Amino acid sequence: MRRFPLFLAAAALLTGLGTAAVRAEEVGKVGVDWMGNDIVVDAVNDPKIKGVTCHVTYFDRGMLDRLKNGNWFEDPSNNSIACRQTGPIEIGDIDLSKEGEEVFKQGMSLIWKQLVVNRIYDKANNTLIYLVHSRQIVDGSAKMAISTVPLFNQSVTWKNGEPK
Repeated sequence: MRRFPLFLAAAALLTGLGTAAVRAEEVGKVGVDWMGNDIVVDAVNDPKIKGVTCHVTYFDRGMLDRLKNGNWFEDPSNNSIACRQTGPIEIGDIDLSKEGEEVFKQGMSLIWKQLVVNRIYDKANNTLIYLVHSRQIVDGSAKMAISTVPLFNQSVTWKNGEPK
């Protein structure tokens, strides 16, 4: 769950928003100014691929910034991602289509905006691609970042057999 002011977090919990099947673990938080704004670093494990961890960063607006600038219910869409092998890789039943599949999401606003991580398998290059972006109801978001985990020359276990 994002670090909304307390009443926003409570409202999000009551409505079931901001929940995800995969939980992120906050591993870092850097204060960037006197307005209480922070850059947060979360570790996210891919639920279908053991041995891969993604570190996602996002901007968390402080209460003073919310008071000064308005827009109480939303954080900026500035996200970054880095994914690495952090153990033996074991790949479960993953979506092999060009669209891939959603690995993680969490709310960036009270209702509509979400930070999303998608995984795509690049079969030709034997590489996992992780894409972080913001999903918005209006106009989407052009701000995105990717990270790759090459599987070439790695000891990889495919639970359902390696794709041909």
